[in-house]
Amino acid sequence: DVVETQEHYKSRWRSIWIMYLTMFLSSVGFSIVIMSVWPYLQKIDPTADASFLGWIIASYSIGQMVASPLFGLWSNYRPRREPLVVSTAISVAANCLYAYVHVPHSHNKYYMLTARALVGFGAGNVAVVRSYIAGATSLTERTSAMANTSACQAVGFILGPVFQTCFTLIGEEGVTWKLVDLQLNMYTAPVLFGALLGFINIILIFAIFRERRVDDMGRQCTSINFEGEESSVLDQDAEGNIDHVAVVAINVLFFVILFVFAVFETIATPLTMDMYSWTRKEAVFYNGIILSVVGVESVIVFMVVKTLSKKTGERAILHGGLLIVLVGFFILLPWGKKLPNIQWLEIKNNSIPRTVSTEMLMPFWNWQAVPPPSNHTVEPVGCPVTQSWCLNTPMIYLAQYISSDVLIGLGYPVCNVMSYTLYSKILGPKPQGVYMGWLTASGSGARILGPVFVSQIYTHLGPRWAFSLICGIVVLSLLLLEIVYKRLIAFSVRYGRMQE
Repeated sequence: DVVETQEHYKSRWRSIWIMYLTMFLSSVGFSIVIMSVWPYLQKIDPTADASFLGWIIASYSIGQMVASPLFGLWSNYRPRREPLVVSTAISVAANCLYAYVHVPHSHNKYYMLTARALVGFGAGNVAVVRSYIAGATSLTERTSAMANTSACQAVGFILGPVFQTCFTLIGEEGVTWKLVDLQLNMYTAPVLFGALLGFINIILIFAIFRERRVDDMGRQCTSINFEGEESSVLDQDAEGNIDHVAVVAINVLFFVILFVFAVFETIATPLTMDMYSWTRKEAVFYNGIILSVVGVESVIVFMVVKTLSKKTGERAILHGGLLIVLVGFFILLPWGKKLPNIQWLEIKNNSIPRTVSTEMLMPFWNWQAVPPPSNHTVEPVGCPVTQSWCLNTPMIYLAQYISSDVLIGLGYPVCNVMSYTLYSKILGPKPQGVYMGWLTASGSGARILGPVFVSQIYTHLGPRWAFSLICGIVVLSLLLLEIVYKRLIAFSVRYGRMQE
């Protein structure tokens, strides 16, 4: 171990910034098409239904879940540039495939499914990014670097739909380049833009990224990965066993954190349509605004938590974040007596809509009753009578919903950053690629199971059961955190090489 040179310091942070960019592009790759997948799917393959859309959305997380441990393992034994370049190239190729899924004469929906799964597979490089940042930062730098990484990820999720909105100006038809059979329209332009960003990312990885490592105290170390003349032999500070109980506990806690946030994202649109009689367009518009505000709130929290953790420590902040999430879902429980509006029912013989309740379609800020419209093409709104709980479950007031959004938007980023930070500190100087791969995979699994869970419980049993079960899951995670609290310490602290 030697004192870090100025040249090593600058090179190390340039490489970390390239990792921030990679994380940003990974999240943009997911969110840049999320609003247009359904209309594009309907356009290229009329045989596709809403259930197949669910598989296409889930395929990204499935691909990432499979790839994360593989890329993580690769990064443990080879220079990280290799899995980074290969994964980014897979994402670029997958985006190009997505732009051409209209070309085949049949089975177009399966080509789209393949394209999104490969984009997710390429996003498995998140494990490599996190493991590099963990090894390239000292303990005092770690929380700030992990917060910046999560902030870049959040900004990517926010800006992806913004880019998509800008490309809608091209229109559905757009222009056609017959020579290469390319249709440049509002559906294909975003993914081609994503492919361009990925190509630029590959160039920057080759030009700027270098393997750099420091120990927990910030001293320059040889890389634990193979690169040129550098040794792959671990230094003496790596001696000792990882606390696998703490590792498993963080994986479980991270699964719960991603699970409840996936539930929150999934339930937003159907919940507001049922409770406030919003149309599909209103629900997408209002919830889009709310989620954008929550995204901005998350970025601010990422920045604040860097300073706060220096005073209180990561464990206490993780505990507080889980408590805030618990309160956020507890507020969503139906408490009042007022029932939601019941959706229009179609009379089979003449298709004239009628109502079950006296409260009819109005904007959410005006609850006065109106008579049934004479135009039967009006979109049915309100809580569908096919959901039997609509007839006896009190509505969730708008103030409850907004308050819950604010609290979950505060608690989730806190838990996210602290999970990654604690995890990397527990692992210490050991190669972290595979471990980070498992953590990313657990998060991907949560994003797959969360929507399935909430859609089934909410549809059949209603919000009271859905949110009560979520509260129960968060309470159990808090109990787990209490049990392992004293074990969630840095590797160097555990073996007495540093003071906590």
